[in-house]
Amino acid sequence: MKKEIFEQQIEATSQRRKELWQRTEEFPTQDKQLLVESLQEHDQTLEELQVTLEELRSQNEELIASRQTVEIQRQRYQDLFELAPDAYLATNLDAVILEANQAVAHLLNISQEHLLGKPLVIFVTGKALQNFYTNLSQFLATDQVSKWEVEIQTRQGRRFPATFKVKAVRDSSGRVVELLWLLQDITERKQHEAAFQSDRHLLETQVEQRTAELVETNEQLKQEIAKRQRAEKALWQRAEGEWAIRVITERIRQSLNLEEILNTTVAEIRQVLGSDRVLIFRTEPNGDGVVVAESVDADWLSFLGNTAPAAMFRECMPLYRQGNARVIDDIQQVGFPADITEFFHSSQVNAALGVPIMHGGRFWGLLAAHQCSAPRHWEPLEIDLLKQLAIQVSIGIQQSELYRQVQQLNTNLERQVRDRTAQLQQALDFEALLKRITDDVRDRLDENQILQVVVWELGVGLNIDGCDTGLYDADQTTSTISYEYTLGIPSAQGQVVQMADFWEGYSQLLQGKYFQFCQMVPDSRGALTRLACPIVDDQGVLGDLWLFKPQQDVFSELEIRLVQQVANQCAIALRQARLHQAARSQVEELEKLNRLKDDFLNTVPHELRTPVSNMKMAIQMLSIALNRDYALFAEMGKPREQQSKVARYFQILQNECEREIRLIDDLLDLQKLYAGAHPLLLSAIQLQEWLPPIVEPFQERARNHQQTLLLDLPADLPRFICDPTTLGRILSELLENACKYTPASETIAFKVQSQPGSVQFSVSNSGVEIPERELPHIFDKFYRIPSNDPWKQGGTGLGLTIVKRLIAHLKGTLRVESKDRQTCFILDLPSDRSAQIIS
Repeated sequence: MKKEIFEQQIEATSQRRKELWQRTEEFPTQDKQLLVESLQEHDQTLEELQVTLEELRSQNEELIASRQTVEIQRQRYQDLFELAPDAYLATNLDAVILEANQAVAHLLNISQEHLLGKPLVIFVTGKALQNFYTNLSQFLATDQVSKWEVEIQTRQGRRFPATFKVKAVRDSSGRVVELLWLLQDITERKQHEAAFQSDRHLLETQVEQRTAELVETNEQLKQEIAKRQRAEKALWQRAEGEWAIRVITERIRQSLNLEEILNTTVAEIRQVLGSDRVLIFRTEPNGDGVVVAESVDADWLSFLGNTAPAAMFRECMPLYRQGNARVIDDIQQVGFPADITEFFHSSQVNAALGVPIMHGGRFWGLLAAHQCSAPRHWEPLEIDLLKQLAIQVSIGIQQSELYRQVQQLNTNLERQVRDRTAQLQQALDFEALLKRITDDVRDRLDENQILQVVVWELGVGLNIDGCDTGLYDADQTTSTISYEYTLGIPSAQGQVVQMADFWEGYSQLLQGKYFQFCQMVPDSRGALTRLACPIVDDQGVLGDLWLFKPQQDVFSELEIRLVQQVANQCAIALRQARLHQAARSQVEELEKLNRLKDDFLNTVPHELRTPVSNMKMAIQMLSIALNRDYALFAEMGKPREQQSKVARYFQILQNECEREIRLIDDLLDLQKLYAGAHPLLLSAIQLQEWLPPIVEPFQERARNHQQTLLLDLPADLPRFICDPTTLGRILSELLENACKYTPASETIAFKVQSQPGSVQFSVSNSGVEIPERELPHIFDKFYRIPSNDPWKQGGTGLGLTIVKRLIAHLKGTLRVESKDRQTCFILDLPSDRSAQIIS
C-alpha cells in the first residue's frame, strides 16, 4: 500500500472516531459504556498507528538517502569503468556483451554502441572457439576467477593474441547474474617471448660452438706444451711466457667479447707467473679504478667488481700515464703514505707489479699481478711479459670496441633499412591508391560519384577515423559537406559550414594551402587530429578535403603529399565534370537552335516561292520594256566596261533573282531529302554516251577561266543502273565546286572507273587545299571555306549538303582527300541494282 493511501485511511479513521464520540450521548447507558470502551481502545490503536507512520516516514527518508548514495556509487563505478585504461566489459552468462568501455572499443576497432548485444565469441577466431567454451564452462562450474589465452579477430580482420580474465558478479542472494571480463592484448609479450627463445637458441649454439673450439684449442695447447717441455726444458720460463702471449693473442683474434678476453688474460698470466692474484683495473672518468677481471687463488680475497679510489693510484699514476711499469718487490720497503700502505695490507698484497693498458694514446686501465703470501722479486722477463700482454689486451680492447661500433652501425643500418623499406612500401601503397583514385574519377563525369569515390578511397586506404569533402558556394562564404566516410565519429554530411566561423582555417584553404591541427577542446566530433587540404585548380578553389585521426596521431609527409595529389586529381575531375555538364547544356541548346533553324528552313522556301516567281516575271517584263526604250539586249551583249548603268543594274537584278530562286529550289530539295520524299527513278545508263553532255558546259567554263578540265572515261565501262537525274545533279555540283574554287592555270580531272560491285567517280582539282580542320564541316548547311573562292562567284552554301544527302539516297559513299595543294572528291555508287530498275 502506498504511503499517501495509508495516511488518507488514518485520516478517515480519525474523522470517523470524532463523529462516534460526538454521538455517544445518543446511545443508551449500557451501549454508551460499551461504545466508550471501544472508542478508547480504538484511540490507543490509532496512536500506535500514528507512531508507526512516523517510523515509516523516517525509514522512507533513510531509504531515499541510501538510494542517492547507491546512485552516486554507481555513477562513480560507471566513470571508472569508462575511463579505465584496460579493456573491461560485462556480459550475461552466455557471454553476450551488456556493457563495454572505450578501451574495448579501441582494441576491437568498433564503436561501443555496436558492441552492445553482440556475443563476445564472434571476436574469437575459429581455432580458439573450443578452448573459449571449455574455459567458460569450467569457470561457471568452479566459480573461481579464471584467466586464459585466446586469439582475437577484429571486424576488419586483424588478429592478435589476448588474455581473458573473468570474474562473476552476484546479486544479493549470491546468485551469479553477470560476468566481468578483462581483455588484454599480449601481442608485444608474445613477440618478446619469441625473440627471447630465438636469442636463447642462438646463444646455446654459440656456447656449444665456442666450447668445442676451446676443447680443440686446449688439446692443441697440451700437445704443444708437452712437446716443448721435452725439447726445451732449459728455456721453460721464457717459452711459457711466449706461449701465454700467443694464447692470449689467439684468444683476442678468435673472440670479440671483451669480458672473455680479459678473463682469459688474467687466468693465463697468473698461471705463467705463478702469482696469487692477477687483476685488471679500468679507470673511470673520475679517476677511480674498477676491477673488471680477476684470477685469484682460493686462499686469498677476491676484489672482482670492487672500486679503488683514485687516491690509491696517485703515487704511481705519473709512471702509468707515460707508459712505464711500477715494480714493487716489498710493500713495506717502498715507503708509501699510510693510507696507501693500509690499502695494500687490506688487500693482502705484499708484492705488486703494475703495467698500464693504453688505448688510443690514453690511459685506459691497469694490468696488475699481486703476490699475497710473501714479498717477491719480479724478474725482467716477467715485467717484459706483462708489458707485451698489456699491449695484446689493448689490441683486444680496440678490436672489441671496433666490433661494438660495427654492431652499432649494423643495428642502425638495419633500422634505417627497415624504416626506409616501410616508407618505400607506404609510398608504393599510396602510389597505387592514387592511381586507383585517378583512374576511377577520370572515368566519371558525375560530380557526386567523384566526391563519393574520393572520400571512401582515402578513408579506407589511409585507415583513418573519417574523411569528408565540402564544396564552396559561388561567393566562397559557405562550405557544404557533400560526402563523408566515418568510422566511429559522428556524421556531418549535409551540414553547411559558415567560413567566417573558422576564418583562420578557411583563409588558408582559399589561398590553396593545406594545414593540420589537433582539436584540444572536443567539438561535436570529439578531440581529433585534422588535416584540411583545398581542392584547387588554376581557376580557383572548388572545395576542400578533411581527414580525421585520433588525437595522439599526426599525418605524415607522405600522407599529406598523397592527399594533395588526390585533391588535385579531384579538382581536375570536378572541373571536367562541370565542363562536361556545361558542354551538354550547350549541345542541347545548339540542337534546339538547329531544330528551330530546320523548322525555319522548311517553312520559308514555300513562303518565298510565289513572291520570287512574281519577281522573275516582273524582271522579264522589265527587260522587254527596257529593250524597247534603251536597247537593253544589245547593251548586255557588250563587255561589262562598255555597258550602260541601266544594263549593269538590270544584270545585277537578274543574277540576284536567279540566285534566290536556286536557293529556294535547293532548300526545297533538301527538305524533300530529309523527309524521304525525293523520288528515285532507276534506269540503265551507258556512261560513255550519257556523261559527256553533262561535262561539256563545264569544259567551256574552264576554258574561259584559263583552267584545264580533263575527262577520263574508259570505253569498256559496263551499263550502270542509277537515277540519271540524281546522278547528274551530284556530278554537276562536284564539277561546279571544282570550277569555282580552282585558280587559273590549274587542272581539273574527272575520272570514272569500274570497281568490283561499284562505279567510282572522282573529281580532283589542283592549286587548292582545304585545311584539315575545315574538312569535317564542308558538308554542313550554308558552310563556305574561308578565303577560298578566287572567282568570287558566291553560292547558296547548300550544294555539298544536297550532294551528301543525294548520295546517301543512292546508297553510295563520298569521301574527300586534300593535301599537297590538291583536293579530290571520290564518289562510290553500287553497280548492282538490276532488281530495282523501273521499267
